[in-house]
Amino acid sequence: MNGPLRRLSVVVALLLGSLLLSTTWVQFVNAGEISAGQGNVREVYREFGRERGPIVVGGDPVAVSTEVGGDYRFLREYPAGPLYAHATGYYSIVYGTSGIERTNNDVLAGTADALFYSRIGQILTGEDPSGGSVQLTLDPAVQQAAAEALGDQRGAVIALEPATGRVLAMVSSPSYDPDRLSSHDLGDVREAWEELNADEGRPLENRALSGRLYPPGSVFKIVTAAAALESGDYTPETELPGGAELDLPLTDATLPNYGRRPCEADGTTTLADAMRTSCNPAFGQIGIDLGAEAIREQAAEIGYLADLDIPLPVTPATVPGDLNAPQSAQAAIGQFDVRVAPIHIAMTSAAVANDGLVMTPQLVRSIRGPDLQVVEDIQPEPLSTAFSPETAAALTDMMVSVVEDGTGTAAQIPGVQVAGKTGTAQTGNDTDPHAWFTSFAPADDPQVAVAVVVENGGDLGSETSGGRVAAPVARAVMEAVLAR
Repeated sequence: MNGPLRRLSVVVALLLGSLLLSTTWVQFVNAGEISAGQGNVREVYREFGRERGPIVVGGDPVAVSTEVGGDYRFLREYPAGPLYAHATGYYSIVYGTSGIERTNNDVLAGTADALFYSRIGQILTGEDPSGGSVQLTLDPAVQQAAAEALGDQRGAVIALEPATGRVLAMVSSPSYDPDRLSSHDLGDVREAWEELNADEGRPLENRALSGRLYPPGSVFKIVTAAAALESGDYTPETELPGGAELDLPLTDATLPNYGRRPCEADGTTTLADAMRTSCNPAFGQIGIDLGAEAIREQAAEIGYLADLDIPLPVTPATVPGDLNAPQSAQAAIGQFDVRVAPIHIAMTSAAVANDGLVMTPQLVRSIRGPDLQVVEDIQPEPLSTAFSPETAAALTDMMVSVVEDGTGTAAQIPGVQVAGKTGTAQTGNDTDPHAWFTSFAPADDPQVAVAVVVENGGDLGSETSGGRVAAPVARAVMEAVLAR
């Protein structure tokens, strides 16, 4: 009799132990995951029943919570609509979060460690819990100027403050209205989501930072020129091929100049003049002589290959290093398999403007508690030294000549010396080329570095060039910064 009782007691003990273990696992180990699950209606009610902190640009909220009552007590609203959509992101009952709403969710929800004392104060005073605020680095006038200048053309604009890395403008076109995804009418939200995802213009994609990368074309020649100068084998006066095309080794193919016109009448040019006229044969020869790996290493020094979070994620560029001579020539002019986001090109101009020092791009300026007291002030941080001040000075002179009497004259600003570089990038898929322009100003006291890409030529289509389409957009952004 004792035997069966002992066996039964062992079984009961095992069952009780299993029950205790599973309960402990659910309540403690797995509690966070269960609580955060999209199917947890109680958690959704709790989040929307708490006032979420605002996202602020220039002192004005661009994302704010409004009390509306009902099961979801607060409604997230975006007063500026599409203008800041790719910065703020959306806060949706159905589809979660994106943008700053996601990367800084703990601050906005009031759960961040930095807001601990604010939460204690709210408990002691009996106040309803509320989140902190996130102050962005964006400048309202510069953001507006960028959006208006780009207009309905597909593409992106990003502007950086060279000395700090702060993002002054970030526009991706087409954009979208986050209010449509934050609605409490779940049917409308789902309809909007399906519509946005079906749109061939990809409005939810932040073209300035991530998603599908672009061939940069000739704006990448700044990187190639930097690699050449840093090698010690080149100066701005080094002579290079300047004919209508460059014979490529290992193949019968050639690398033609834009329009198949010679860069110089005598078939020879200098590095400085090759930058001014955007001479493909000259830069192709540099690519052959230096090799793709040297150019890749230079791009890496600028931050092209880094996993950046600003705090929005940046897709690393693709800059291949293991290439043969013809491929290296193509890569040196920003073609072949070179792919970048506009922020990489803006960082390149910012590095030139900042004597070769690359500052980490940053979209958040400060974090404030519910009482508006600053709990974290985001300070500028160096990312890397891309090249020497001497190389930066030589590149600046070259880029100034591009705007003064080269391919970028459309970026000229009266009374201001502008440094810039044009680019017209072949897409390789039978569509019109992309138009690029990057610049900084004033050249002798840089306040802003800009990169602009207009997809498939924008309004000009096959007749496009970076100087005609993208340079005027960059000029409008620079003027807005200089007018502050």
